[in-house]
Formats: sequence, structure tokens, C-alpha cells
Amino acid sequence: MLARRRAFRLDAERIALRLPLHSDFSAWRTLRDDSRAFLTPWEPVWSPDHLSRKSFTNRVYWAARSAKAGTAYPLFLVHRDGTLLGAITLDNIRRGPAQSGTIGYWIGQEHARHGYMREAIGALVHHAFTALDLSRIEAACLPENAASRGVLERSGFKYEGVAQSYLQIDGRWRNHVLYANLRSDRRGKTEVR
Repeated sequence: MLARRRAFRLDAERIALRLPLHSDFSAWRTLRDDSRAFLTPWEPVWSPDHLSRKSFTNRVYWAARSAKAGTAYPLFLVHRDGTLLGAITLDNIRRGPAQSGTIGYWIGQEHARHGYMREAIGALVHHAFTALDLSRIEAACLPENAASRGVLERSGFKYEGVAQSYLQIDGRWRNHVLYANLRSDRRGKTEVR
């Protein structure tokens, strides 16, 4: 008899990070729809079927496959009381000499500015450095997104520069500020022999 594989989960102080489940559809759809005006200035244009059950089902399957393969960890932020708060993804995991990945995240408007994303970033970065043995975690956001820049900086990420026309956001190619968190941060230091 095969043992059932334990579901991926990271715990923080007030939240848990876990893979999305089919049963999350209603909460996800409501949270995304209620937060549409809050989220869309910072995200790629939503497809016409963005909030559909079929689209969500595809996300659930992609998340499970990606986590199993170790190429990405698309996780939901869930409060200890079971409330869906948002999502964070460690994606573009590169092995070999790079040993790096990229995080992206969103939070529902009613849950913003309560420290939940800082907890999520902390838990995921710790997991990436310790369990996944990554050396570098990258993130990017729009220059005017003060909230995102602040949470990255409070989470140990350091500003590295600007990427021109980095992503299509809200229907336009946009410059992004780049941040990184290094497992052994030696930026600005030199090794003396």
C-alpha cells in the first residue's frame, strides 16, 4: 500500500502557506473580484475567463504539478481561522550555478497593510534558503508601488536596479524596480586575504 504524500504547507505566526485546493474556488473568486480595482493597476490584464472555475481548476493542477516537480511553489496565504488572504509564488526556480528563484504575490484589499505578506515572504524565503538550498530570491515591482517596495525592504530584500519594459502590467510594458535577498548577503563587503 502506498503512503499518501503529505500536502505542502508552511506555517508562520498568523498564517499558513499551502497549495490551492479545488474547494478554494469560491473564496478565491470572491476575494479577487472584490479586490479587482485594488489589484489590476499592479497586475497583467486579466483574461476574460480569469475568474472562471475552469481557469481556477487549471491553476490548481499547475500548482500541484509545479510543486511536485520543484519548479515553482504557487501558494495561498490562509489565516489561522481559514480565511483566504492572498497568494505568493516562488517561481522560475533555477538550479545549477544559479540556485535562484523569483517571488510574486498579491493580497486582497481588505487584508492589505496588516503584515500578512511580510509573514508570507519571510516563511517562503526561509524555506527557499534552508529546504530548497537556493542562494538568491528575486522580486520586482512597479517603482510607484510603495507598499510592495516597503514589504520587500522590511523582508530583507535590497534594491538592485531598474529593468526597462520588464513586464506588461495593466496593458502596458512597464519598468520595474528589482530587488533580491541573498542567503549569505555580502553586498558591499570585500574579502580580505
